Amino acid sequence: MLEIDHIVKAFGGFRAVDGCTFSVAAGSITGLIGPNGAGKTTLFNVIAGALPPSAGRVRFLGEDVTGLSADRLFHKGLVRTFQIPHEFHRLSVRDNLMMVGPRQSGEGLFSALLRRGRVRREEAALREKAAEVLDFLGLTHLADARAGALSGGQKKLLELGRTMMTDAKLVLLDEPAAGVNRTLLREIEEKIALLNRERGYTFILIEHDMEMIAKLCDPVVCMAEGRVLVQGSFATVRDDPRVLEAYLGERAA
Repeated sequence: MLEIDHIVKAFGGFRAVDGCTFSVAAGSITGLIGPNGAGKTTLFNVIAGALPPSAGRVRFLGEDVTGLSADRLFHKGLVRTFQIPHEFHRLSVRDNLMMVGPRQSGEGLFSALLRRGRVRREEAALREKAAEVLDFLGLTHLADARAGALSGGQKKLLELGRTMMTDAKLVLLDEPAAGVNRTLLREIEEKIALLNRERGYTFILIEHDMEMIAKLCDPVVCMAEGRVLVQGSFATVRDDPRVLEAYLGERAA
């Protein structure tokens, strides 16, 4: 589904990503791990169109999408979440979901004025879809609450729900466990696994919680200093001495 081919992202003389190459199979949950500063989020930003690469190519579903903007990639089915959720904090949880639906006629002035029936039908369909997503996530009781009043874990669930309002094929999840209590974390794990297993979502998951990586991810890619250090099953990556050295800064016996 996704091919990362010798991607480089430089900021002046510093290479935050330095020749990364790996692929993501359709239907997989690929874990992306590594110490802080390894270049994981910068690589996400390149894949998702927030930053242009300095070198290398990105291919999505066989198409070269290198340098395409985030909105064009969104409409192709490549979406992302953020370590710090970017909710519309003054809107309700339901409206946060409805905002994301692609290709809404009501976003155009001409259609909003002259095609009101079509706009109403689309909005009704979006509201129904949002209700299904809220039910799936267990957030129905918070549908009318302000999104800014949610807990950290609930905001992460809302971020996941917003990807479900799109025609997503590949979802980039940036640290979904960060700042989340253990109870909600188990819920988030369950929802990701269900979306992958029952709805065919493909995920790339940046995470420092190794328990979550072990449960969900195969394969796992470990980055260090902007490069791919090792990739394979969780057990293979966990037991590689280079991974221990990258995390702890000392050589494993």
